[in-house]
Amino acid sequence: MSIITSFDAESPAIIDPQQVYSPVPGFPETFVVVFSQKMADTLLGTVEAEQIGQLTAGRAIPLYAFEYAGRKIGFYNTLLGGAGAAALLEETIAMGGRKFLYFGSCGSLDKSVTAGQLLIPQAAYRDEGVSYHYLPASDWVDIPTASRLAGIFEELHLPCKLVKTWTTDSFYRETQKNAALRRDAGCACVEMECASVMAVGAFRHAEIYQFLWAADCLDGGTWDERILGRMPGDMRSRIIKAALETAVRL
Repeated sequence: MSIITSFDAESPAIIDPQQVYSPVPGFPETFVVVFSQKMADTLLGTVEAEQIGQLTAGRAIPLYAFEYAGRKIGFYNTLLGGAGAAALLEETIAMGGRKFLYFGSCGSLDKSVTAGQLLIPQAAYRDEGVSYHYLPASDWVDIPTASRLAGIFEELHLPCKLVKTWTTDSFYRETQKNAALRRDAGCACVEMECASVMAVGAFRHAEIYQFLWAADCLDGGTWDERILGRMPGDMRSRIIKAALETAVRL
C-alpha cells in the first residue's frame, strides 16, 4: 500500500464538502485566487470588493466579490501547498464556484526563464500527495485549460511561455538530483499546488486555470533569489491587471 494506490473511485467519501458548505445564492461562478498577502492587498486596492463569507483553515480566510468589466468575480487568498489549496477549492466549489484562475510565483529550473516571465503550465509532474486521491496514478496531470488560457493571453498581448511544471509539497527537499531529473523530464519551473488543484478540478468537473511568474531560480544547483519576496510594485499591479482581464474572458 502506498500513495500511488490511494485513488478510490468506487466507495463514497466519509466527509463530502457539501456536508460542510451549501450552495450560496448569487455566489460568483468565477474566482481569482492568489497565494501571497502582498498580491491580495494589491488586488483589494485595485477593485471595490465586499466580503461575502469566509473559509476556515486554522484561520479565517475571507471570500470577496467584486464587479469588473460587467462581471461578478470572486476572490480569496488561498493557503500555500497542495493540501490546503485543494481543500479550500473543494469548499468553494461546494458553495457554487465553477471557474478558478490561480496565479502565483514559481522557481525557475532554467536560467533562460527570466525573472517575472509569465508561464502557463500545460502539464504538472505529481510529486505531491493530493492528486493521487483524485486521479489514477500517473507521472503527470495534464492541464486541458492551458491552451485556452494561452489564447486569452495572446488576445491581451501578454507574452507567455507554455511549460511543464514540477509540483512538490516539500520545497526544502528540492534536491539537486531531483531538480536535474525534473529538468531532464522537461519541467521549466517548480511550485507547490498546480498538480493538486488541477486534480481536484478534474474530479469535480470544475474549470481550473493557472499562470505563474518566475521568481527565484534553482538552475545550476544553487539558489538565486532573484525577485522572490521583493517583486516591484508596478510588476505586481501589471499581474493583477492581467488576471482581472483574463478572468472576465473565461
